[in-house]
Amino acid sequence: MIETAVKVTVGLVMMMSFVALWRAYKGPRAADRVVAINVTTTKVATIIVMIALVTAQKSYVSVALVYAMIGFIATIGVAKYLIKGKLG
Repeated sequence: MIETAVKVTVGLVMMMSFVALWRAYKGPRAADRVVAINVTTTKVATIIVMIALVTAQKSYVSVALVYAMIGFIATIGVAKYLIKGKLG
């Protein structure tokens, strides 16, 4: 029962990820693209955690956490670059 619900949820989250990727591709401004990539990163981390639930592999949660942190740091870096024009 739980496994089926997780699989359905993963499918829905994947479809939403493709919508966010489409916005990253088509976004009229750089800020739209940054937000879309950040949303995609969050959704991928969520999918990794759901896979950890189905497979009962606790190490996947650590992978998802590191992936989310890298995505957050990248978003902050790109936002700083867009605002100031440099990273330093």
